[in-house]
Order: sequence, then C-alpha cells, then structure tokens
Amino acid sequence: MTSLATLFYKEVLRFYKVILQTVMAPIITALLYLLIFSHVLSEHVQVYPGVSYTAFLIPGLVMMSVLQNAFANSSSSLIQSKVTDNIVFVLLPPIAYWEFFLAYVAAAMVRGMVVGLGVFLVAMWFTQVPLQHPLWAFAFAFFGSAILGILGVIAGIWADQFDQLAGFQNFIIVPLTFLSGVFYSIHSLPEFWQTVSHFNPFFYMIDGFRYGFFGVSDISPGMSLGVVLACGLVLSLATLQLLKSGYKLRY
Repeated sequence: MTSLATLFYKEVLRFYKVILQTVMAPIITALLYLLIFSHVLSEHVQVYPGVSYTAFLIPGLVMMSVLQNAFANSSSSLIQSKVTDNIVFVLLPPIAYWEFFLAYVAAAMVRGMVVGLGVFLVAMWFTQVPLQHPLWAFAFAFFGSAILGILGVIAGIWADQFDQLAGFQNFIIVPLTFLSGVFYSIHSLPEFWQTVSHFNPFFYMIDGFRYGFFGVSDISPGMSLGVVLACGLVLSLATLQLLKSGYKLRY
C-alpha cells in the first residue's frame, strides 16, 4: 500500500504545483459559461417550474467541470510521462497494476472534485441553488469523476503523441459532455435526439447530479446511478486488463 500512497501523492502534487493552470483556469472558464448563458437566456428559458435558468445551469457546469478535469488529469499525466520517457520510473518499481490504476484514478477524482467544488462556491455569488439530496449529488460526482479518470487512463495509454490525446478529448469527451444536458433538458429536444441522448452515459451523470439539487430529473436517479455504475465496472475491467498486459507501456 506504500507504493499506492506514494504514486497517488506524486499525482496529486503534480497538479497542485501548477494549480493556476489545473484548478483556477477551469473555474474561470466555467464562470464565463455561466455569465454568458445566464445573461442571454435567463429571461427566456425556464426548464423546471420555479427554477431560474441560472440556477438550473449551475449543477450542469459543476458536473461538467468535474468530468473534464478528472479526464484531463490522468490522461495528461500519462501522455507526458510517455513522451518524456519517464514512465519507466513508474513501471520499474514493484507497483502492482491495480495500484497503478487506483493511484491515477484517485488523483484524477481529487482534481475533478476540487475544481467542481470551486465552481460551485464561485457560482453561489450569482444565485442560491438548493441542495435537496446531497448524497445523490455526491454519489454522481464521485462515480462520474472516477469514470472520467478511468477514461483518461485509457486515453493516456492509447495515445502516443499529444495530438492523439487532443483528438480523443475533442472528438469524444467534449461532445459527449456538451450533449449531455449541461445547458438544457433533453425534453426540449426533438424525439429523435431525446432517444440518442439516452445512449450517452454522460447524460445520466449530469441528470443524476442535478437531481441532487432540485429533486427533479429527466430519468429516475436510481436508473441513472445503475447506468453509471455499469459503465464504471466495464471500463475498470477493461483498463485493468490493459495495464496487466502492458499495452503501449512495456515495449
């Protein structure tokens, strides 16, 4: 367990040392989204009865920040280590592949949750958002950040160059995040796109997280959590198998 704790500490320290880039910058980005969309649409859109669009938007932005930053942490760490060839210093010590997995995913979760908390605290200056079911909100943030941390490990293992990692993020992670209901309810979409949204696992994370605040959701939170847990289990098993085989890590 010492090796797990040491690797986890190393990964947390890695993003903490550049906290302006890894934590403050995403918070400011989310704040800009909030300022722009709430200013343009707050007087014209009401998704839930009695809930302003600004209030509706905040949980989506918080969860989006959690997910994107959890992915960025594990993926960027691995690709940097591979490109600079210092990944060998992680692979040579007697660290089990499951310890490698847990350390990278846990550090990604820490960064995602810290950024999400920062976005939430800053957003509270604009409007008050109720937190009716905090345990539901925490559960979706916890498992959502874990899943994106795992996806970051997969992307970091697969990519050989920064442009490949950027492609993974720009063509998979970002579209799935933006099309998950961060800025809207899927009931505002045409029927075809509502159906398509149900195949996006990020939608269940966002919708379940928002339920924790308002007690209202497009899908029952139990079903959403079941989908999230199933995705997490499948991705975990696949990633552990990749690490065990040494795919693109041991040549």
